[in-house]
Amino acid sequence: MRSRGSISMKVLAILAIAVIIIAIVAYFFVLKPQPGPGPEEEQPKEEIVLRVITRHGYDILDKAEEMFLQSELAKEYNIVDIVWLSIDPGQWVDIIEASAKKPGKEIDVAWGGGPTLFDFLAREGLLKPIDSPLIEEILKEIPEEINGAPLVRKDKEGRIIWVAAAISSFGFTINTQVLKKLNLPMPSRWIDLANETFASTLPVPSVGVACPTRSTSNTRMYEIILQIYGWRKGWIIITLMGANARVYGESGLVRDAVIRGDIAVGITIDFYGYTAQIQNPENCRYIIPTDGTIINGDPIALLTTSKHPEAAQAFIAWVLSAEGQKVWLDKDINRLPANSKVFETPEGKQRSDLKQAYESTLGKIPINFSDELALSYENAMRWFFYATITDPHDKLQEAWRLLAKARLEGKISKEKFMQLIEELADPTKLEFVDPATGKKVTFTQEFAQSIEMKIIQNVDYRNELIEVWREAAIKRYEKVINEVKALAGS
Repeated sequence: MRSRGSISMKVLAILAIAVIIIAIVAYFFVLKPQPGPGPEEEQPKEEIVLRVITRHGYDILDKAEEMFLQSELAKEYNIVDIVWLSIDPGQWVDIIEASAKKPGKEIDVAWGGGPTLFDFLAREGLLKPIDSPLIEEILKEIPEEINGAPLVRKDKEGRIIWVAAAISSFGFTINTQVLKKLNLPMPSRWIDLANETFASTLPVPSVGVACPTRSTSNTRMYEIILQIYGWRKGWIIITLMGANARVYGESGLVRDAVIRGDIAVGITIDFYGYTAQIQNPENCRYIIPTDGTIINGDPIALLTTSKHPEAAQAFIAWVLSAEGQKVWLDKDINRLPANSKVFETPEGKQRSDLKQAYESTLGKIPINFSDELALSYENAMRWFFYATITDPHDKLQEAWRLLAKARLEGKISKEKFMQLIEELADPTKLEFVDPATGKKVTFTQEFAQSIEMKIIQNVDYRNELIEVWREAAIKRYEKVINEVKALAGS
C-alpha cells in the first residue's frame, strides 16, 4: 500500500512538468516576438494612373505617353498609365472641380492651353504650388522669361504655380501654289487677311481661321490683334478676316487645309506652320506677321485635386527635362522647346531646322502684350466671335462679298466703302439689349470686361446674350446687303 506522501510527490511532479510545458508553449506561440514579413511578403507599391487634362492633340499625347512610361521616373514612382482628358477650355474649371468629388477620378495635371487659361485656373484656386526638388533642379535649365514672355509663373507668395513646357509664336501658314493660282498677294500682316483682295475669291474662301470657343491658339491670335490695333479697329479686322475665311472647328483643321491646298492661308500657331513646311515643303511656309506677334510659354501645372502630387510632379519634371522635351522634336509635332538643352542631345542635333526656327523666334521683338488685359475680357470675346461671326457666317460672308465686289468694281466710293465696313464690323456700333439690365448697349471693351465673370458663371445669361448678339449681327448684315444692292444696282 502506497503512502499518502509518495502520491503527493508524484502529483506535484506531474503538475511541475505540466507548468513547464505550458510555459514553453506560451513562450513560442504567445510571448516570443514573431519575425516581420520577409522581402517577398512586403505589400506591393500602389500602381498609379495619372489623369491629365489637356489641350494637346493625340499626336503629342501618344508620343509623350509612350516615352514617359518607359522612363526611369515612371518606374521609380510606379506610374503605369496616363488617362488623357482632352476638354474644351471653357469646361476646364467645371471638369476639374467635379473630379474632386469622384474618388479615383481626381485630375492630377493640366498640360497645354496657353497662359491665360492657366492664369484663370490659378484665379479659381485650382493650381497647387510646385515644390518638387526634381523640378527645382530642372528649372535651372529654363529661363524665367524669353523676350518678356513668362516661362515660369509665381503666385503672390513667390511659389511656382506653372512652368512653360514649350514656347510658341503666332502667325499664318501660306500655300504659295494656291496664292499664285488665285492671283492673291503674299500676306505679311494680320490686317492683310482682312482686305477686299482676299474677298475676291468668295463665295469660295481663300483664308482659314478657327472659332475661339474651340481653339486656345486662335483665341490668342485674336487677342494679339485686339492689342495691336485696339478694340474697335481690332474687331473690324477680326470680323473681316472671318468674312474672308472658312471658320473651322479646330485649329489643326486650318493647318491641314493649307497643306492640302483647300485654302491659300490659315492663321496658325508656329508649330503647325513648321509641320506644314515638312509635309508640303515645296508650297508651304510659316510667316510671323510684321505688324506684331508674341512669344507664348505653353504651361504645365499641378492641380489641387491631385491625389498623387509626388508622382504628378515626377511627370511634370520629365516633361520639362531634356529627355521629355524630345517629344517636340518629332517631325509630326515640331514644337519649340522651353528647355533648349534638348538641342544638345543626339536627337536634338538632328533637328537643326527646328533649332534655327527656335533661334529665329528668339530674335523677334514681340509686341507689348498684357496677359491681364486679355484675361479681363477673354470669354466675352470668344462668345461674341461665335455669336457674330461663326454662327451667322453665311450672312456675314454674303454682306462682305457684295461690299468688296462693289468696291473692286468701282461701283461705290472709298468713303462709302469705309462707312459700310464700320456698319458691318464695328462692335461699338452694334446695339443690343443686355438681358441682365434691359438697357440698350454696344459691345465696347468696358462692357466686355463688365460681363466677363457673369458670362463664365451664368450659362443662362451667356446663352441669352449669344442669341441677342446673333440677332443684332444678322440684322446689320442684312442692312448692309440691302444698302450695297441699292448702291451697286444688283
